[in-house]
Amino acid sequence: MFRIAGSVTAARLTAACCRTVTTKQFQVHGASLHVLSSDTSRKTRHGPAHRTPPSWQSVRSMASAGESQSKINYIFFGLAALFGGGGIVYWWSRKYMRETSKDTPKKAAASVSPASKEDAETVAEKPVPETTKSGKKLLDAVPQSYPDFEVMPEIPGHAKYLLIGGGTASFAAFRAIRASDAKAQVLVVTEEEELPYMRPPLSKELWYSDEPELVEKMKFKQWNGKERSVFYNPPSFYVEPKELAYQENGGVAVVKGRKVMKLNPQKQVAVLDNGWEIFYDKVLIATGGRPRNIPVFERASQEVKDRVTLFRGIKDFKRLDEVSKNASSIVVVGGGFLGSELTCALGKRSRDSSLKVIQMFPEQGNMGKVLPEYLSQWTTAKVREEGATVKPETFVKRARFSDGKVILKLNTGEEISTDHVVVAVGLEPNTELAKESGLEVDDVHGGFRVNAELEARSDIWVAGDASSFYDIKLGRRRVEHHDHAVVSGRLAGENMTGAKKPYWHQSMFWSDLGPDVGYEAIGIVDSSLPTVAVFAKATEKDTPRAVVEETGESLRSVTETEASATDEPAPDVEAAAKLVAEVEAENRVAPTPKEDYGKGVIFYLRDDIIVGVVLWNLFNRMPIARKIVKEGKQHQDLAEVAKLFDLHADED
Repeated sequence: MFRIAGSVTAARLTAACCRTVTTKQFQVHGASLHVLSSDTSRKTRHGPAHRTPPSWQSVRSMASAGESQSKINYIFFGLAALFGGGGIVYWWSRKYMRETSKDTPKKAAASVSPASKEDAETVAEKPVPETTKSGKKLLDAVPQSYPDFEVMPEIPGHAKYLLIGGGTASFAAFRAIRASDAKAQVLVVTEEEELPYMRPPLSKELWYSDEPELVEKMKFKQWNGKERSVFYNPPSFYVEPKELAYQENGGVAVVKGRKVMKLNPQKQVAVLDNGWEIFYDKVLIATGGRPRNIPVFERASQEVKDRVTLFRGIKDFKRLDEVSKNASSIVVVGGGFLGSELTCALGKRSRDSSLKVIQMFPEQGNMGKVLPEYLSQWTTAKVREEGATVKPETFVKRARFSDGKVILKLNTGEEISTDHVVVAVGLEPNTELAKESGLEVDDVHGGFRVNAELEARSDIWVAGDASSFYDIKLGRRRVEHHDHAVVSGRLAGENMTGAKKPYWHQSMFWSDLGPDVGYEAIGIVDSSLPTVAVFAKATEKDTPRAVVEETGESLRSVTETEASATDEPAPDVEAAAKLVAEVEAENRVAPTPKEDYGKGVIFYLRDDIIVGVVLWNLFNRMPIARKIVKEGKQHQDLAEVAKLFDLHADED
């Protein structure tokens, strides 16, 4: 306060002198003093010149009248005294502020641990690091001085490791970074208002919970009954973003509700939607994807749009969960993984209410783009058993709003009235950063184009759904599954710390149609490819519920990585007799739709080489499937290959 007052006083005195004294030459103790006139400075934009203070008018009179030298000397002695006094006040205020700043860390430390007078004296003698809300020590970046977090910006201006996106890929990346660099300071910027979380339970276990209070906390029970949260880490794991730079042992901070609009690769700076700039050393783009909509709903009225959910994250789950408790009907558009899972989940809920669930898609059966036709139709029958009405080869032509309902006009001519519509027809990779940041986008597969090390440009990596990467076995690909986010995020994190590893791991994906039917897949699984399948009778151990009870883990991307590909079961001669005979490549015969496909393995072929494998209700065998795809060999007898999966191991 004193510093400001002293400065203002000096400024006012200087301005007053410049305004009033005209050009005259005075002799002060034999020295010449020239004071320049500034008559024009007395004028304002809105009126005449300021009136000159009477005390200074006498100066001009004495100067023009040539009064005695002694009177003029008194005047200038007075001026000297005024300026000198202002200088003393300024010096004293500076000294006071310096002493106050030195006492700050002592007071802060004393407030942290005021247990006893003896402790306080120890703190006063030797300052100790302040602590954050999470209990972590702050780095003494400035000797004898600690930052005041109350006035610091909420978002830091620099991050050694900057991760754009708060999903699974970012989670896997910061775990890998911290594993390689124990004191790494990692900053995550996410558009969502949530900490990093897993998405699979949003369409699976959360819908089967009988405890609403758990769901409100975003917790669920796995198929084995074990309670778990969708969030990877509790809030206490993370540090406040503004405190990140002062963490002695590093840490992870999350900036929520913010979007990175642009990267400048040359200056290594990221620009947020609020204009804030973050300089980085290494950056990962893990922006994932946004739910794809269909034109009929994009063109619809606002009343219709307000009753359509593009399902993707926690916010969408909470909305649909609330809607399903009060609605009389819900339509699910889409027959893929997500659409089929949500239909089964809502169908199960409809058993205990008056809710009607309808699913429609243009394919001939559920997951028709992935499964062979016969297995797709069998899956459709299972979804119907869950309580849903399934309409294959059906799509929406028009949508309108009438009497509080959404009216859907179908290609079959039928009209359906519903309270709510869920659209689950895939993702569009979030690549808005590309144009403004000078990054390449893959026109064929979508996503940011990266090399085998997942690097788009120097010090810029991309992982997860938004990454179009080069697979050294299967060529350029883009994958939209949880396990790929884990694998690619981990690899990107390792490479950000200098590993320089190529992408070689074949990620897997899985889908559960409730606790009793599920499958796992790896490689290229496309129903347009020729397939060969081998099935066997399922047992009680061949369900998603059973594998979770055995392993204690609902994320099967975790359970399969714990299995070893070297632990392959020995061929069983008797079991081999039960396998299908060898089928010629040009005349492959599919099983009949009447069969009960309890469990089995489906091989997807390209040029007689296995490029993909689906394990139907067959679990803990993924390392074997991965090895087969990695080998890339031609197999004349796929029945012999099927022996490796030991389909009949649990039969009586």
